[in-house]
Amino acid sequence: MNTNSEERVGLSSAERLERNPLSAVYSKFRIHYYRDVFRRINSRELSLTTTEVYCVEIIHSLGKPTIQEFANFIGISSPNATYKVNSLIKKGYVEKVQSDMDKREFYLDVTDKFYRYYNINEKYLDIVEERLKKDLSKEEFEMFNNTLKKIYKDMMPEMDPDKE
Repeated sequence: MNTNSEERVGLSSAERLERNPLSAVYSKFRIHYYRDVFRRINSRELSLTTTEVYCVEIIHSLGKPTIQEFANFIGISSPNATYKVNSLIKKGYVEKVQSDMDKREFYLDVTDKFYRYYNINEKYLDIVEERLKKDLSKEEFEMFNNTLKKIYKDMMPEMDPDKE
């Protein structure tokens, strides 16, 4: 059943699953992620603020953007983006890499420190994937992955940084 977001407000997780399975799955992944971020911040295992976590993950997802590309993507000014990036550099999660083609241009890249944090988050996705492999036939699992690839490539063009 197709419903709009206004119809999903205030639904229980079971009702959300029935009305819009994609929304329900996304919600579960999101709350798992948030719980993990807050746990790490509270335990001081992660030296980033919540906003910085989002920024470094966006930089990673954009795939070596310039500061201007990062600023444009999240809709903030270039000086504000520079401030956020400098904080991430100081904390060791991001570095600036000079372009081989144009020595005046720098790209943002995440560091090994980020990957140590990020790989811990990816473990939950690995667990879910293993559960899917056990529960689905090989054909069902392949169809599921092909559907996810289609969603990634075709259904969300506004989130493709290369097309902005």
